[in-house]
Amino acid sequence: MKELAVCVSNDNRGKTFYETVDAIVNANFKNVFIQWYDKDFDVSQEEQLKYIRSRGLNVIFAHLGYDGINNIWLDGEEGERLVKKYLRNLDECKSNGIDMVMMHIVVGFENTKTHGYQERLINEFSETGICFDCGHYHCHFKDELDFNLFKDRIYCVHIHDNYGEFDDHLIPFEGTLDFNKVIDALILCNYNSYLTLESCMAKAKYHDMSCDEFYKKLYDAGVKLLDLYNERKNKNE
Repeated sequence: MKELAVCVSNDNRGKTFYETVDAIVNANFKNVFIQWYDKDFDVSQEEQLKYIRSRGLNVIFAHLGYDGINNIWLDGEEGERLVKKYLRNLDECKSNGIDMVMMHIVVGFENTKTHGYQERLINEFSETGICFDCGHYHCHFKDELDFNLFKDRIYCVHIHDNYGEFDDHLIPFEGTLDFNKVIDALILCNYNSYLTLESCMAKAKYHDMSCDEFYKKLYDAGVKLLDLYNERKNKNE
């Protein structure tokens, strides 16, 4: 496993984008992914990227928007509009030096809610891989996924926790997800890139925490996961 990475969220309640990035740096993260959502953020996507890099952070990928994503399959104006939007996003990311993007099932496909959909896409598009989201795996897939289909095809990961019912985006080890099983699956699939955390400070559970407290706690959980990965990898060799 390379290193830890974390999402730069624009949804941290009562916190500015700049406070979020500064807290990420203070927690000792070195790598992030950015939300390239085409939304009217207080700070534009390009300005966010500029500030992130000015703080010495490495951007490992961009997460593209997903509002109305299913309409991309529609014939006619609605589908064409979305296709053009995503093609524009790809050009924007490329021109800004971002080498990889992630999308919800539409080029790393993220496992979302529909069983069998991701497997079909992997079979149809041989040059693509997936973003494995362990929170979705737990609450939407009930910990069932044939990882043998995804050997060498996991390009990135989203790591967070929940109680098996809703997509809570909790800090790892604060829900009911079995991270031993998750780590073993990543090892099986030969995944050896960034361990990317996608826990959300916006959740009510964390409203009383400062930005610095939240990201420090998240970083410590990430270190624990890295240790678990190394321990289980050594055990399996």
